[in-house]
Amino acid sequence: MSTAALLRAAGVGVGDEVVVPAFGNVEVAEAVTLAGALPVFADIDPATYCLEPAAVEAVVTPRTAAVVVVHRFGRPADVRRFHALGRRHGLLVLEHGESEASYDEMAQRRERAAFLDAKLRGVRTPESGVGHTYQQYVVRVPGNGRPDRDAFARAIRSKGVECRVPVKTPVHRMPEFRRCVSLPETERAADETLALPVDASLTKRDMQRIAAACNALGGLLQPVG
Repeated sequence: MSTAALLRAAGVGVGDEVVVPAFGNVEVAEAVTLAGALPVFADIDPATYCLEPAAVEAVVTPRTAAVVVVHRFGRPADVRRFHALGRRHGLLVLEHGESEASYDEMAQRRERAAFLDAKLRGVRTPESGVGHTYQQYVVRVPGNGRPDRDAFARAIRSKGVECRVPVKTPVHRMPEFRRCVSLPETERAADETLALPVDASLTKRDMQRIAAACNALGGLLQPVG
């Protein structure tokens, strides 16, 4: 059943608010709107990129009816804390998952992620966390945010490394959902993150080339003092 259908089935609709992340997953905000409710954005945990429970609690109002928790990049959110929050405030808690991978595929991605964890210098590698399946291997590029991240991406692409910006525009900055809210971790993540390949098809030589391309640049980028 879709997120919109689950919300409607629970009686969530016009006049209700539903807390959602703004870091990607525009379809979640669209589902809330489709159910007739208003999406309200809360900030993320900078390590997991999932909704931060305290940030969610800070935006709860008498009109809040539900929270949609999104698991990001293969790293599961701390659902236990959200269910506790839901019990405190009488909120429906829904999970928005990512597509499942086979056991072999997950094992190979984890192996490639472990290689990059050990080899990369000059970028901030992701925190592993319990149950991380590395659907995307997302690093932080240090420096001055989006300009340096984009320059870094162009440079490693020129060396044959396929990389992508996981979230180009946070949902609360999109015209149809524009909100004047402060989401500093969401915006920082959108400016600094870059997904490097850890596909099961990559060979050891491919992984060495990715690490070498990144390491040749990473040390050149320094945060503003």
